[in-house]
Amino acid sequence: MIELPQSDDFKSIVLKNIPLIDVRAPVEFQKGAFKNAVNLPLMNNEERHLIGIKYKEKGNAEAVKLGHELVKEDVKNKRVKMWLDFKTQHPDALLYCFRGGQRSKISQEWMKESGKDIVRLKGGYKAFRSYLMQETEDSIKHFKPIILGGRTGSGKTILLKNIKNAIDLEALANHRGSSFGRKITAQPTQINFENALAYDLIQKLDRGFKKLFFEDEGKYVGSVYIPKAFAEYLSSAPIMILDTPDDERIEITFDEYIVQAQKSYKTLFEKDFIKEWIKDIQEAMKRISKRLGLERYKIVCNLFEDALDEQMKNNSFHLYKVWIAYLLKEYYDPMYDYQIQKNASRILFRGNSEEIISYIQNHSMDFL
Repeated sequence: MIELPQSDDFKSIVLKNIPLIDVRAPVEFQKGAFKNAVNLPLMNNEERHLIGIKYKEKGNAEAVKLGHELVKEDVKNKRVKMWLDFKTQHPDALLYCFRGGQRSKISQEWMKESGKDIVRLKGGYKAFRSYLMQETEDSIKHFKPIILGGRTGSGKTILLKNIKNAIDLEALANHRGSSFGRKITAQPTQINFENALAYDLIQKLDRGFKKLFFEDEGKYVGSVYIPKAFAEYLSSAPIMILDTPDDERIEITFDEYIVQAQKSYKTLFEKDFIKEWIKDIQEAMKRISKRLGLERYKIVCNLFEDALDEQMKNNSFHLYKVWIAYLLKEYYDPMYDYQIQKNASRILFRGNSEEIISYIQNHSMDFL
């Protein structure tokens, strides 16, 4: 029998952003997959479940036999067609299952029978995932981190996008990194966050960068956490602080948390978007109520209600800025100032956006 081609050149997959066909069941894919992967399963969740029972009761041969009985004729043809169509659209695509065994091999054979060759990942999902986690762990030997800090609303994310050797952890986590930072779309699973971080690290280090910039985060970015050893490495890095005037911070926060947020909610919820947005804001305020204290929590709620009332009556957004100003002054700033005071010895430079960019450019040999 002809041995079908396999590859474990995982680095090339990352550097070239090669598309991947994941033939595992949807339930497996949802727990974690890779960037540029699409789930075109050999078996659906119910079929996988039934085959698993058969495997435990009767062994591998009977399980494989049942698999062929469940996935045959029209069902088989539809699934093979999906793989062939994807391969036509993405000629460099590769294929994988969990361990690079029977499922991906069967899929590979069926594609070949239909006239298209495809390479499967040697060791499958498990081997590629292990590679990515090892690369993240090893990466700290190959670069020095620099942390971009600054008070909430100072525009750190905006600045980070203008630094070519930066990794945006908030973007990878699909979260703004604060109590009000939950986005309308779900965060990735922990596994997907880790995989995406590994991709970004491998690609940046391959470009020869010896220094990488990160925004000042805690161990968690919303519901996902930064891998422990990696987070510890970042926690002792030099800090560059972005100083932004309060009025600009209010405008930046207003645009992101009010204007852009409401647009996103309107796209998803249409007529009910305001109700959904209000509910999420109120939940966010509840999350910080203990730290605020009862009196300040009441003030925050009242300011928000006033702003909402003004929007509903006059289509004016001005009072949201009053609410934001109070939140920044009474909640965010004291917390951040306390943390930065504890880490004063790590401060490398502080200035506005232009001054930081200028400092990096003038010390380019130290920051690449």
